[in-house]
Amino acid sequence: MFKDRKDAGKQLARKLEAYSDGNAIVLALPRGGVVTGYEVAKALSAPLDIIVVRKIGHPFNPEYAVGATDENGVSLLNEEEAELIDKKLLQAEVSKEQKEAARRSAAYRGGKAPPDITGKTAIIVDDGIATGLSMRLAVRIVKTRKPKRVIVAVPMAPFDAIQSLKEEGADDLISLEPPETFMGAVGAHYVQFDQVEDEEVIKLLRSAA
Repeated sequence: MFKDRKDAGKQLARKLEAYSDGNAIVLALPRGGVVTGYEVAKALSAPLDIIVVRKIGHPFNPEYAVGATDENGVSLLNEEEAELIDKKLLQAEVSKEQKEAARRSAAYRGGKAPPDITGKTAIIVDDGIATGLSMRLAVRIVKTRKPKRVIVAVPMAPFDAIQSLKEEGADDLISLEPPETFMGAVGAHYVQFDQVEDEEVIKLLRSAA
């Protein structure tokens, strides 16, 4: 159990001390992952940037993830679930989340281009993993940018998500809590798990810069 996202980030940073060699960059998933990632980046004296991926919720149950997408239209779907959904309804959800990803990317970066991560150790951070679809897409996107290594660092993740991320090509996965203790929802592992707003994300990214 973690006090809050900052606490989780500080604990993650201690597990990542080997990457404080000046060749790492922390890539956080907004919004909550930026709070956790900020603490990691600060402790490692590493740059902080974002990977904006959005969960694609089921049209009739938005909290249930059936996929993930980014602002450039790169998507990853749970194909078995997607086959059961009306194509027009699913495409509407995908389009909606792509637009939100684009909005967030523009708002958070303030017009700046993503940094060059070629040859670097990319440490992808979130405040936790449930289905793993968003993180899988993040790993896939990051790998196209030719980093030396891709490390996924999270406070907790279920076993099947860890396996899928290894299959996706993550070189290593750091999780603070054993996968068998996952309680079904990321927020269940926190004492305080408040909504993170755009303003806080922008403030942290500017502070890190």
